[in-house]
Amino acid sequence: MQKTLIAVLLAGLGASAMAAGGYTGLGTESVSQETLSRYRPQPIDSALSRRIQFMLDVRGAGGGMLSPDGKRLYYTSTLTGTPQVWRMDQPMGYPIQMTGGEDRTHLAGITADGKWLVILRDRNGEENPGLYLQPALGGPLVEIQHKPKVQTSYQFSTDDSRFIYYTANDETPDSYTVYRYDLNSRSKEKLFSQKGHWSISDHQPDGTLLLTKSLSNSISEHYEWDPKTNQLTPLLGQNEQVDYSVAYGPTAGELIVQTNKFGEFQRLYRYRDGKFTPLSPELKWDIDGFSLDKQRKRLYYAVNEGGYTKSYVLDAKSGQPLALPKLPQADHISLSPADRSGRYANVGIDTATSPSTTYMLDWKTGKLIQWRLSSSPEVDTSRFAVASLEYYPARDGTKIPMFVRRPAKCDPAPCPVIVDFHGGPEGQSTAGFSAYNQLFVDAGFIHVEPNVRGSSGYGKTWLDADNGAKRLQVVSDIEDAARFIRANWGANGKAPKIGITGGSYGGYATLAGMTMFAGSYDAGVAAVAPSNLLTFLENTAPYRRAIRIAEYGDPVKDRDALIALSPINHLDKLKAPLLIIQGATDPRVPVGEAVQMHEAAKNKGLDSELILFADEGHGFSKRSNRVLSIGHTLRFFETHLKGAQTATAAAK
Repeated sequence: MQKTLIAVLLAGLGASAMAAGGYTGLGTESVSQETLSRYRPQPIDSALSRRIQFMLDVRGAGGGMLSPDGKRLYYTSTLTGTPQVWRMDQPMGYPIQMTGGEDRTHLAGITADGKWLVILRDRNGEENPGLYLQPALGGPLVEIQHKPKVQTSYQFSTDDSRFIYYTANDETPDSYTVYRYDLNSRSKEKLFSQKGHWSISDHQPDGTLLLTKSLSNSISEHYEWDPKTNQLTPLLGQNEQVDYSVAYGPTAGELIVQTNKFGEFQRLYRYRDGKFTPLSPELKWDIDGFSLDKQRKRLYYAVNEGGYTKSYVLDAKSGQPLALPKLPQADHISLSPADRSGRYANVGIDTATSPSTTYMLDWKTGKLIQWRLSSSPEVDTSRFAVASLEYYPARDGTKIPMFVRRPAKCDPAPCPVIVDFHGGPEGQSTAGFSAYNQLFVDAGFIHVEPNVRGSSGYGKTWLDADNGAKRLQVVSDIEDAARFIRANWGANGKAPKIGITGGSYGGYATLAGMTMFAGSYDAGVAAVAPSNLLTFLENTAPYRRAIRIAEYGDPVKDRDALIALSPINHLDKLKAPLLIIQGATDPRVPVGEAVQMHEAAKNKGLDSELILFADEGHGFSKRSNRVLSIGHTLRFFETHLKGAQTATAAAK
């Protein structure tokens, strides 16, 4: 079957279409200034801009980190238009801005003595952040490390407030070295260096590290590193190709492990002396993550129930559930530690009709404390469309889940439809609040978010269904969404017009829907999208290449499948208008992917637009750029989907 599909997709492709591609490298160095200027974003209509601006001012009140004495809250917010660090000196107090400028800046940690914040700062979406310190009451940043083309990632700070542990790929671009920074001497020390995508999962007071070596987004190996001997002891995952998340347990010689090794779904276990003992009940849903407080007294975990989140807390030693205060009904309820003492926990509440709100649970008093308010100036969020969980059939009969948001009415009917594919591919679209999705609903579109095979949250068979060449078996899920909608959502004898969009892998899905499955969709907007899987894998940042090969396929072993699955090789089939949006500094999907797709389309006389943001990477973070990227997406769909509806008979 697989070879047959490859043969069908390869049929008729010329040798030039199968070539590796016509660009090399990534970032602004790989594209000319003339190209950046030619495809720079143009202004949008002022009324459309105002609609988007109002929605961008709708903000949830997310969680944060409490100071060690519990008297201050530190958090990251986009209030200025770019992520920056803020603090509040009392619940519901006045927010004080700690960092500024246009560079994306995030809070990473607080030292145990409360004197220093640990800050991550990136530039222009390059995803090469630097690591900094800032006095807890504010002031200039003190650089620990910020190097061009190097990812520096915070891991933890020690209980004596002397050391900051971090990783960086500054020795070789595809591997991460573990460093320790001394706050007293302001000097760094290299602790561990081996080839691989290494990070620190946990640590012991004596400096022993629990190290993770990631082989893909869902396969990892785990080791214990002894600082006295520099020896690495294998613990879990070696030669297994299994998904593990690991932390030290409350007693010596014990690990808390999340894995799907023993069943279809992720589950929590206590691991000791080579034996796994279940901690969470056996469910037909995935555990979506866990954490322990600093004292390893409480174990927090979340369950992903088909795109809705429920959270629980256990006594880490006994495994018994702990009572929680009564919480409101919500699409997502999340819990996590909020301070080093273990006394407080973040409790996040997310519903479809109000921006997310986070409370602090005081375990000592049992009370919920609200530090921040969400905001929705001039926007009535109570009218927001509630996502309904629905399904469409794939051609092999598999039920594909999708979240659907509908306008209150369609005039004239039927409403045009936007099918929005998530990234990853291992991501998942979920229920809950979304001002972005509401923009489409307000514009008169039905907004649909499928979770096609390859998405997370539905068990490992579903997750692994699209790995490598297996994608040939399920990529048609993209077309089947449009087939179902066109056949079933018509009105007045007409089928709806359908647009397709998405970012990253969702952008790839968009390009595939517009080319490999041409005719399924009436217009497409692809953001930060791979167009040729061979050139994408050859030019993506070295630190991502091995991780992505494990998902998409090997450029040598799976070459035919990658060629067959590359939208650029199916351009001759393109029938409907296409808009491509890309950040030039993107380290994941090189800007060349967008340029080569657009220019190949234009050379064939096809209807294609291209927008390049010179100061953005894998996604659009600056407020002005977000307005333009969203605005052009809406403008494009309103132009191409709100004309005369296609008759049902003609559509079939």
